[in-house]
Amino acid sequence: MKNNKEIIEKLKNNVKEFPETPGVYIMRDSDEEVIYVGKAKKLVNRVTSYFNMGKDLKTSLLMKSVFSIEYMVTDTEYEALLLENNLIKKWTPKYNINLKDGKSYAVIAITKEDFPRVYKTRNVSNKNCYYYGPFPDTRDINHYMELISKLYPLRTCKGNLKMRDKPCLMYHIKKCDGPCIGKESLEDYNKKIINIKKFLSGNISEIVINLTAEMHGFSQKLEFEKAGEIRDLIESITRLKDKQKIVDFNSDFKDFIGFYTSGDKYTFVILKMREGYMVDKSHFFTSFIGDDSDALLQFVIQYYSDTSIIPESIYLSSECDIEILDQFFSKISSKKVYVKVPVKGKNMNTILLANENAREQYEKRIRRDGDFDGLYALKEALNLSVLPQRIEGFDIAQLDGHFTVSSLVSFYNGVPDKKNYKRYKLKSLNGDIDDFKSISEAVARRYTRVINDNLEKPDLILIDGGKGQVSAAKSILDTLGLDIPLAGLAKKFEYIYLPDQSEPIILKEASPGLRILQAVRDETHRFATDYNKLLRKKKLSLSSLESVPGIGEKRAKKLLLSFGSIDKIKLSSAEEISEKGSINIELAEIIHDYLNKKEAKS
Repeated sequence: MKNNKEIIEKLKNNVKEFPETPGVYIMRDSDEEVIYVGKAKKLVNRVTSYFNMGKDLKTSLLMKSVFSIEYMVTDTEYEALLLENNLIKKWTPKYNINLKDGKSYAVIAITKEDFPRVYKTRNVSNKNCYYYGPFPDTRDINHYMELISKLYPLRTCKGNLKMRDKPCLMYHIKKCDGPCIGKESLEDYNKKIINIKKFLSGNISEIVINLTAEMHGFSQKLEFEKAGEIRDLIESITRLKDKQKIVDFNSDFKDFIGFYTSGDKYTFVILKMREGYMVDKSHFFTSFIGDDSDALLQFVIQYYSDTSIIPESIYLSSECDIEILDQFFSKISSKKVYVKVPVKGKNMNTILLANENAREQYEKRIRRDGDFDGLYALKEALNLSVLPQRIEGFDIAQLDGHFTVSSLVSFYNGVPDKKNYKRYKLKSLNGDIDDFKSISEAVARRYTRVINDNLEKPDLILIDGGKGQVSAAKSILDTLGLDIPLAGLAKKFEYIYLPDQSEPIILKEASPGLRILQAVRDETHRFATDYNKLLRKKKLSLSSLESVPGIGEKRAKKLLLSFGSIDKIKLSSAEEISEKGSINIELAEIIHDYLNKKEAKS
């Protein structure tokens, strides 16, 4: 099989023959599997750009897998967009936006027929239905269906409505108003359907107003049981809104789309505002090779191609081809849809919230599944021979040469592995302030133990510091005969230093690999600082106890060990101090009185 360089050269020559017209290009791997589909205004220009020098990590990853590229010509860029969307749905390529994550969420369907039916389903392929949802939580959809049944009794029989001589059981138990026996007209029935569509779209104010008037009517007639039933209905409906915390004081329908990206991974979040309230939040995880504007455009097209609810306004967190989107929505929506990128005001604040939600969802997924995108990026950036699944990080904390400590934190698959954290009181400094010597002692103690106890070695060691700290750590590893990859991350410019390499490695701020190193460095700093503060607090507590007549350092330590803190000793009675501290009652009374008098004076 040809190597990658030969394949790339062959592809470059083939691409030169591509036309300067709009169209779609299709990339396949060596197994003829489609791995990427893209659209282009000018095919030759767009596809040629993949071979230019200075490709980012995402493009490099894609091009290592490409074996062949073909194209399909269209008349316009908009037609290319639609074709791209259809082909993505058909093939679900590895490096395209793919919202089909294997989960089939339930939706509510309203049939397009005389006397429509309303039912829940997971199949959205029937074009003769309106769909509302999706509902990830089945309890929510059951709640909606129950409310619809109480508010607007409809027929449940399948197929076209057939006229009958006698009604079915549903009519007798008041779950249907009997259109099949002429008890309900088509006009009245369709009024219910209109109200159900409003209800499912979040527009409930008119429903609540009508129900409230009906409730007051029953109350005036002294029919309190019926009034109570309607009151319970109103509470159930409004509870849907009461759960929401974000208010937008306009009454139109809006969707806000934010996203967070790291490497080729994207997390999109849609916040849905209906009648002044945020009624829903949806999030999607996917991969994409390309720039953010293309990713956002592709997401919007895919998402709204598969939903029956099109809002009046859609706010995006960054720029993309608005003109193309305007054409798209003019074809699928009967009303004008405004697509905007807000720059100020409450709409901008909501977009920022959507972006923050996307970031949180991404980090939640990383904590659950591991940050393999970052690990692969880090492996390539540092030219490591293996994926750095286990990373151990060191930092030093001290206060003017006192309470000098080192932290050791462990990350596994890019996330903290706290059960393997360790901390060291450093013994070799004698009050000196020497970061290099501190790092040397901490590294020596850790990896001497690793050798002696035959413990698991990390795939990478990260030192919080620059050239000097890295050299000090490297010297210890060499002495111990350990060949473990080592790096330092300097705070000032976030430069990465490797042993025996004079120039630092500089990664982009948004690099997934740098993100992992920063997380390790920040955690080592936090853990070391917390230990330093703890030792200082213990020393203060010891000093306070040692100042009590009859208490020396040994007894002070024993008391602190028994009670946990000097505050707990203060709150204890003399009898408790005597019993728990194993001292006589007279001395316990002295400790109790001294500590409490001292607190009162202060």
